[in-house]
Amino acid sequence: MTHHPPSALLSAALTAAERGWHVFPLRPGTKRPALHGETACPHTGPCAGGHRKWEDRATTDPDRIRAAWSRAPFNVGIATGPSGLLVIDLDVPKDKSSTDAPDGATAFAALCERTGQAVPRTRTVRTASGGQHLYFTAPAAVRLHNTAGTLAPLVDTRAWGGYIVAAGSLVDGTPYETVGPALLRPLPAWLKTLLVPPHPVNRPHATAPAAGRHRPYIAAALARETDAVAAAREGQRNATLLRAGRALGRFVASGDLPRTVVENALQGAGESAGLPAAECRATLRSALDWSISRNQPREGVAA
Repeated sequence: MTHHPPSALLSAALTAAERGWHVFPLRPGTKRPALHGETACPHTGPCAGGHRKWEDRATTDPDRIRAAWSRAPFNVGIATGPSGLLVIDLDVPKDKSSTDAPDGATAFAALCERTGQAVPRTRTVRTASGGQHLYFTAPAAVRLHNTAGTLAPLVDTRAWGGYIVAAGSLVDGTPYETVGPALLRPLPAWLKTLLVPPHPVNRPHATAPAAGRHRPYIAAALARETDAVAAAREGQRNATLLRAGRALGRFVASGDLPRTVVENALQGAGESAGLPAAECRATLRSALDWSISRNQPREGVAA
């Protein structure tokens, strides 16, 4: 396996930071954060006031970056939310035995054609798996979060709660490289419209008190399950994600939580724990379908 010299990876981190992008180290040769998780937090240094996740610890400070990358040949992660980025991840099928299976780029091009739009030209990075990352500046007026398959199959987005592997990093012996346009452009308005979460549907008056009574418990359950997935250790990550999806699926069935909210929260947590995006999607789909099919909607709540 080929390795970048530490100086090249340090240069990639500093170059990203010079653009105002907040970076943090990823384990050498992988896409997994190199920072400690909540369960192993020493509560010292940056975490003296409480555990700080990778999104909080990502930085543009060149001195901190040099200090971190002097320790090991870390790959470079970019925290998309703090960096003001919205990145569209055009993935490739996990099963590479079928050469005619459509990939994310094909699905995205079809979406553009259906909506009468040209495929946007913006800064593009080719990933180690052969996919593409399309970089956009995120709209300032709305706080966008990660999505998984919302736009089209194998088309995900990374914003708040997400990160991407920066150009210059090396995963499984293959580099992430800038290809095509290098100019960063704003997120097109038509894509913003598709990504902004819809306003909550007004519930019938008779069901509002019940929803209000349960809201704190539901929010706590969502936070608890998301944290459990993000902190899961290797060998337990997929099972933890499956349990979390099944536990939260009953709130989707009852109409208390939109499915997309659960999917986006657990997808981001699963990926931050080190699970591949496609594996997260498949596990979540199975878990939520299973749970929803076994939980009947509450009476009086629209399905």
